[in-house]
Amino acid sequence: MTTFDAGTRVHAFRDDALGEHDAVGLAEAIRRGEVGAAEAARDAAERVRAVEERLHAVQVHADAPAHGTGTTGGAFAGVPTFVKDNTDYRGLPTGHGSAAFTPGPARRHAPFARQFLSSGVTVLGKTRLPEFGFSPSTEYEAAEPVRNPWNTGHSAGGSSGGSAALVAAGAVPIAHANDGGGSIRIPAACCGLVGLKPTRGRVVPNDQSRRLPLDLVVDGVVSRSVRDTAAFLAAAETHWRNPKLPPVGLVEGPSGRRLRIGLLLDSPNGVASDPATREAVTETATRLERLGHTVEPVEVAIDPRFTEDFLTYWGMLSFLLGATGRTLGPDFDRHRMDGLSRGLRATYLENWRRTPGVLRRLKQTKVAYAAAFRGLDLLLSPVLAHPAPPIGRLAPTVPYATLVERILAYVTFTPVDNVVGTPSISLPSTRATDDGLPIGVMFSGRPGSERTLLDVAFTLEADRPFRRIQDAS
Repeated sequence: MTTFDAGTRVHAFRDDALGEHDAVGLAEAIRRGEVGAAEAARDAAERVRAVEERLHAVQVHADAPAHGTGTTGGAFAGVPTFVKDNTDYRGLPTGHGSAAFTPGPARRHAPFARQFLSSGVTVLGKTRLPEFGFSPSTEYEAAEPVRNPWNTGHSAGGSSGGSAALVAAGAVPIAHANDGGGSIRIPAACCGLVGLKPTRGRVVPNDQSRRLPLDLVVDGVVSRSVRDTAAFLAAAETHWRNPKLPPVGLVEGPSGRRLRIGLLLDSPNGVASDPATREAVTETATRLERLGHTVEPVEVAIDPRFTEDFLTYWGMLSFLLGATGRTLGPDFDRHRMDGLSRGLRATYLENWRRTPGVLRRLKQTKVAYAAAFRGLDLLLSPVLAHPAPPIGRLAPTVPYATLVERILAYVTFTPVDNVVGTPSISLPSTRATDDGLPIGVMFSGRPGSERTLLDVAFTLEADRPFRRIQDAS
């Protein structure tokens, strides 16, 4: 097949069964009999093969793609997709992006994999992530990085970088992602996608995170349209709904409700956003005001130790993985973990006595964060302090002290929502960098406010459709 390649930009859109459909549109075409599910899976697999040599987004292909329900009843029945390689999918290995062990095939689906499959998707394989999802860039010590289809000299983000690269390139319309510090929203921002981190507990609990003292991780998807993300949440609720949260239901467009939105341009930890990012967020605020919403500056007065505390907790996770890695594979060797993981572990060992205070302060973040929402419906901010970095800048081969300094100057907004458990969505702005990279903007809400997040997302998408990689000049 012919794949578009403009040197640094690559995509797989073509006149085949997938066409330019999003997941909802493709599922509708399959239900109407205009396209067969097997045909869609075949053409998606061809698209993946066409871009994989440039993007390096796939960890493993499924030998026999599996259809989720076998019926036409699921919201995404027959839609080809991928599962992120930190989630068990029966018959496929779960490698967690790590070279520290050799994974065997999973014996059963993880609970979220079952929830995702209940929507009817056809799973073509698993996507790559940085080791254990610790990095905001999907890069490795001794393997090719996952590259951004908008500009292959730059990162696709992390940790759901493989999923974001495939969706942005048009290989599949939707893919699984999860978020423990920004890992849905960061790659969505880097690749010009919609990435919603649901409220903690909105979907079935994440296998790894629910046993930890602070549950940071929640599963979801990355998509090219707001309606795909909305349809995913509605479909997930038909499989399992948390009775402690208000139902989302199917949100199908903007409600026309006028919102009060707080504007945050610089991170609560004091890191300033770069000019291009500030311009993208400011322009979004101006559009919202033109559309009848109220936008006003706001401060989020979280504990000044938040960044240091989050880093300590991050290090604890690396330490625990190093100590329990034999459960992943009998040949696990923590000395083969990458430079970022080893550095995080060493940092924790220096500071482990702080753990009780770290956990107490992180859990108290919800008090200050809730105070910022008084009188407001949502917060608008950047996703990241600057657009996607060049490949190599956040690689695990960078000396640890330098690498962590760079990460903390980049990932400055997203972790708060993971600690508090609040929902948050990354949306493409109308702006791009001079070399064509997307710039994302982020909306965060109160617990259970996914309908409001989708409302504002539909409003912005209707006002000015998101940039499409196949149209970009």
